[in-house]
Amino acid sequence: MMRSDIVSQAAAYVDGGRLQSNLAEWVAFRTESQNSAQIDVLYQYLNLAILPRLQAIGFDCAVHDNPVPGAGPLLLAERIEEAALPVVLIYGHGDVIWGQADAWDTGLAPFSLTEQEERLFGRGTADNKVQHLINIAALEAVLQVQGHLGFNVKFVIEMSEEIGSPGLAEMMKRHRAALQADVLIASDGPRLHPDTPTMFMGSRGALNFDLVVDLRDGAHHSGNWGGLLADPAVILTQALASICDVRGQIKVPEWRPDSLTPDIRATLARLPETDNSDPNWGEAGLTPAERAFGWNSFAVLAMSSGRPEAPVNAISGSAQAHCQLRYVVGTDPDDILPALRRHLAAAGFDQVAVREADSTAMRATRLEPDHPWAQFVEASILRTTGQAPHVLPNLAGSLPNACFAGILGLPTVWIPHSYAGCNQHAPNEHVLKSVCREGMQVMAGLFWDIGSGAP
Repeated sequence: MMRSDIVSQAAAYVDGGRLQSNLAEWVAFRTESQNSAQIDVLYQYLNLAILPRLQAIGFDCAVHDNPVPGAGPLLLAERIEEAALPVVLIYGHGDVIWGQADAWDTGLAPFSLTEQEERLFGRGTADNKVQHLINIAALEAVLQVQGHLGFNVKFVIEMSEEIGSPGLAEMMKRHRAALQADVLIASDGPRLHPDTPTMFMGSRGALNFDLVVDLRDGAHHSGNWGGLLADPAVILTQALASICDVRGQIKVPEWRPDSLTPDIRATLARLPETDNSDPNWGEAGLTPAERAFGWNSFAVLAMSSGRPEAPVNAISGSAQAHCQLRYVVGTDPDDILPALRRHLAAAGFDQVAVREADSTAMRATRLEPDHPWAQFVEASILRTTGQAPHVLPNLAGSLPNACFAGILGLPTVWIPHSYAGCNQHAPNEHVLKSVCREGMQVMAGLFWDIGSGAP
């Protein structure tokens, strides 16, 4: 009966209001990593919220300065019961995006937790404070019932994920030996559907870049110079049109992945259909799930020429588009921009410059669904909830998973405790208490199962 006792104990953590109380304390830390004035708060979150909580259940903890100047600190911790036991590495991030206080609904505020029926509102609730809070509290539930875990645990909590995780890869390299583990089990991102647990084993990569057509200084009168001077906006839009066709199908050969295998397609075929996709957009012949989780997507995030807010009769001197490629395993990340340059040159767009944006790129990762750890986690979730989870080879979004899968060489399994409608990165961010409750049960059951016999 001990496993059921632990699962019940985990549910009581939410039913009794303790999760809400703990989360309120953590949300109150204004951990905006984009705001350099909040650097002291990033340290306070680790030193006052996380470190005492982990130390109370036997973790040795250390807060490290980020190797990238100006970026937020990182906490590394470990709890070793016996050297021969399996080791689980857990990751989370305590930083959040800008609060955007003036855009929240009346009665809501970003850094004050507000409970309204089934929703807990506050900046960082979904991304990512409740997610690593649940994982810590689930460990506490197991220890409270049986006094030991039956496995060893290591933690990485960073405070710069929302600005691209600068310094995380370097920290994983510096502490590679100390962070050796058997598996990464972490929580971030949304469930595919709020009523069904989700697990994914990697993420799409992301690379941002600019396309720039810079022909001359200043603008020239369109009556005097129209037909005589090349228009950079026309050249840029034609170049963009050469990258994708009218329905967004990618035309750069090297950007079309070869990793949508029959096994991956079979896994994705088990997912529920979505009503949110445009049937006339994306790669023809693929299902919405295959487009989101098994294929690459190109997007123009912003573009400008002249002054759109106050246009004048003049031909601009330059035009620029800020673009992004989300890509899956099977795409060579080091050849993304060289391939684009070759493609544009072959199409005659020599005037279009390709420049990597000043942001941290995230590489694509994926663990096959038949990996022993993936199957173990799937079976554990089924045992706890009575329903099979939605299994994704990788998240459609991007996470710093390559730091763990690549640098540390770990199998990686993510179990999100949020849902797609959580307003992540937007005003009115929130989590559902029902998802938090089931997340507590799932993680407590999983930690019990690992202690009883990991793969």
